[in-house]
Amino acid sequence: MTTSSTVSQAAEAGEPEKAAPEAPPATESSTPAGTSPRWTGRRADILVTLVYLLGAFWVTIRTWIDPWGRVLGEQAKDQAFNEWMFAYDAHVVRNLDNPFFTTLQNAPDGVNLMGNVAMQLPGILLSPLTMVAGPEVTYLSLMTANLFLTALTWYWLLSRRLVESRVGAFAGALVIGFGPAIISHSNGHPHITSQWLIPFIIWSVIRLGEPGRTVRNGLTLGALVLAQLFVGEENLFLTAIACAFMVIGYAIFNWKDVRARFGRAAGSLAIGGGLVLLFAAYPLYHQFAGPQHYSGHPGDPKPATIESYFAFATESIGGGKSSAAGLAPNFTEEVTFFGWPLMLIALAGIVWLRRENIVRVLAVTGAGAAILSLGPVIHLNNQRNLRIPGPFALLEHLPVVNAMVVARFNLITTVAMGVLLAVIVARVAERARPAETSGLPIRLLGVTVLAGALIPIMPTPLAGHDRPPVPDFVTAGTWRDYVAEGRTLVPVPVNGLTSIRYGSAADVGFAVPSGYFLGPSSPDDNTGRWGAPPRPTWLLFEKIQGSKDEPVVITDADRTAAVDDLRYWKADAVVLPRDSGTDVKLLLALESLLGPGQRISDVWLWDVRPLTDN
Repeated sequence: MTTSSTVSQAAEAGEPEKAAPEAPPATESSTPAGTSPRWTGRRADILVTLVYLLGAFWVTIRTWIDPWGRVLGEQAKDQAFNEWMFAYDAHVVRNLDNPFFTTLQNAPDGVNLMGNVAMQLPGILLSPLTMVAGPEVTYLSLMTANLFLTALTWYWLLSRRLVESRVGAFAGALVIGFGPAIISHSNGHPHITSQWLIPFIIWSVIRLGEPGRTVRNGLTLGALVLAQLFVGEENLFLTAIACAFMVIGYAIFNWKDVRARFGRAAGSLAIGGGLVLLFAAYPLYHQFAGPQHYSGHPGDPKPATIESYFAFATESIGGGKSSAAGLAPNFTEEVTFFGWPLMLIALAGIVWLRRENIVRVLAVTGAGAAILSLGPVIHLNNQRNLRIPGPFALLEHLPVVNAMVVARFNLITTVAMGVLLAVIVARVAERARPAETSGLPIRLLGVTVLAGALIPIMPTPLAGHDRPPVPDFVTAGTWRDYVAEGRTLVPVPVNGLTSIRYGSAADVGFAVPSGYFLGPSSPDDNTGRWGAPPRPTWLLFEKIQGSKDEPVVITDADRTAAVDDLRYWKADAVVLPRDSGTDVKLLLALESLLGPGQRISDVWLWDVRPLTDN
């Protein structure tokens, strides 16, 4: 009998629920004679750990070949932003600067870092690595570690607390840590793939209401929530939604037990909530009321589609370039794609084990999140003219929820799917032992079916693309002779990616205009938008770049606007790369605006301090 079954039966019998006993390290009946069960369990744990570690490097290997010259996956923009953030975290450690707001990006208005998926905890802890090897290595190390640690911590929870089958725990954690949801978000979203604290948070929630542990449980949960807040706030919000579904699912079938535990659970929640507010009040103020705060999320909410649950993701063994076409908005949001074999196993398992509490709770949680992920209007068979109102329509205008990418509710479904698979495998293993005495190869058949469901959704290595070069003028530190501390270097063209790539390569030693971030639309409108509202000179450069062979005449009004913009940005220098790819039209325009440039290292440079020092 499994640990979860024991707890559930005790609750149904009206007995006070005790802490779940730790699952034995190995199933004794499967241990060879003369072999220690504990040693067999250790061997299994070591093997699982090695598999997860090798799997993490398998996914990221194409970028490990050259971390400084390649980017991981298909979202170079997101990687550039995160590398800038890690460089800024190292700057915070060196200079004791504000980790929640900065004017070193989007100068002089700045960026609300709490509202831009800042990962202060891992960024600060990894700052020594950033200082030694650069933000490129820090980013790639964290993306690799996230895959490994997410799978490993879920394996720990499953094998030690929920099921006795280590094969089941291994398979379930494999789905959670290496399934399409996490792999798709490994294209630029470390705040999503950093899920290694989530199993401990969920287990702490399950233990709420235990007799005699109200204070300890509250403090433990509060500390974990506080840590997760500074690892990935979006994951924390999704975990809260998942726990709400769990409580609802459990209460439907076990109301008496919920009522008995309510008082102690509420006490623990009050203690944990107090701890969180004590340390998180200031950063949360920054996020929701501080400089450059915003509301909502620009663009389409990007809901999931029903068909995608039975298809295979682009970056999976069973998928390919066309397998997810039309079923997801982009690579990073392929968060369903369980494939039809695994979906059939899950649906059959729910029907088979429908009387078990844990399966009921998982079904409610997974299905509830999946329905929300379909968005305010559900589309069937990818036919946009067939519109069915979805329950998310009731929530989409609520604060925080209105900033969600709706498809990401399926991250909850992924966890439910992984835990459900672990339970199914454990139950098959239990029933296989007596059946196999009659000669039926149940375990062999089960492993074959399991492999058939898991292998197609396992990941292929993510692409490794060459990253755009940054001038030696920046990387060698020559910029220090021309840009004072706290002042701005303006790369041309003025756009978010060039700015933050230069900034991170210089250890955020100078401020940059623009950037790649979410912020308010204007000082009078806090509706969220991508990037800064463009300045006239910025727009002029874009016009020149898009003019093809048509000349763009520079007027006196353009020159006046350029000086005003440079003063607004608090610029000390303007640079244009000087190489075979130099845009001659931009060079001529800059000379017309600011006069002849200097050849410094591998850039054209305009020292604008005489124009902006006032």
